[in-house]
Amino acid sequence: MKRHLPLLATGAILLALFAAAAFAYDGFFSARVIVNLFADNAFLGIAAVGMTLVIFSGGIDLSVGAVIGFTSIFTATLVTGRGLHPAAVWPMAIALGAALGAAMGTLIHVFRLPAFLITLAGMFLARGAGFWLNTESVGISHRWYDALANFDFALGEAIHLPAAALWLLSLVLAGYVLAHHTRFGRNLLAIGGNEQSALLMGLPVGAAKIAVYTLNGACAALAGIVATVYTSSGNASMGIGLELDAIAVVVIGGTLLAGGRGHVAGTLLGVLIFGTIQAAILFDGRLSSWWMRIVVGALLLVFILLQRVFAVRRLKA
Repeated sequence: MKRHLPLLATGAILLALFAAAAFAYDGFFSARVIVNLFADNAFLGIAAVGMTLVIFSGGIDLSVGAVIGFTSIFTATLVTGRGLHPAAVWPMAIALGAALGAAMGTLIHVFRLPAFLITLAGMFLARGAGFWLNTESVGISHRWYDALANFDFALGEAIHLPAAALWLLSLVLAGYVLAHHTRFGRNLLAIGGNEQSALLMGLPVGAAKIAVYTLNGACAALAGIVATVYTSSGNASMGIGLELDAIAVVVIGGTLLAGGRGHVAGTLLGVLIFGTIQAAILFDGRLSSWWMRIVVGALLLVFILLQRVFAVRRLKA
């Protein structure tokens, strides 16, 4: 029970925020709003799932927002400018994201370099490459994009899940299975808990660290693809600051920032909290969008302090 306290706290905060917004604004408690919480934050959620796995291992990745921007403009340039089919472009984009992640993971592990600095360099590299491709927004017009924009999966008469929401839910489910029901996920948690102990236990620390950054790069690229479907365009400036949002929702979701403890389901709850605050501000119409940053910042501070309290109690026990 104690192990799941951060997750329960996140769930309680989400329910409290949603109930308060539903009480304050007519029409907030509706199937459409709930579905939009998933669809509007799909690319943030997908990036956050990959970030969760990296933080499990005690790492960090500041490049995910830039990879989203690069992937979006790369996809738009090839589909619109070169006439390539999305079925050919999407695997290339994911492969490039994975390759950048693998390169960063290798440098971090082999040369014992700080993840913060290496992924910061990766952020500049990906963002610069995106602006090198095109400094302007590029619209995407293709029958696949039109079909995905109009697609929805009906759950009864009132609930229709768009493609972006289905992508998010599918990746969260895959991330949950990988993180909590495979040897790879257990290895990541062991490395994040104590890397030296993991080495002494004979765990493949190097392979796991490189693999998790590779996977995170692929997730960021997939988030960029989902963003192009959501906006029907690509833009190199897309995703600026999103890496900080991803870290924030992971921590709000109950994952220990130092690594070794957390839950993928908590990350989804963190994304929904983020979306609920954003939706409430839009419903109000009078509040600045910066209020979302203020509330998220306050929640982030609260969860960091709670993590510290739990860590001290564990040491005393």
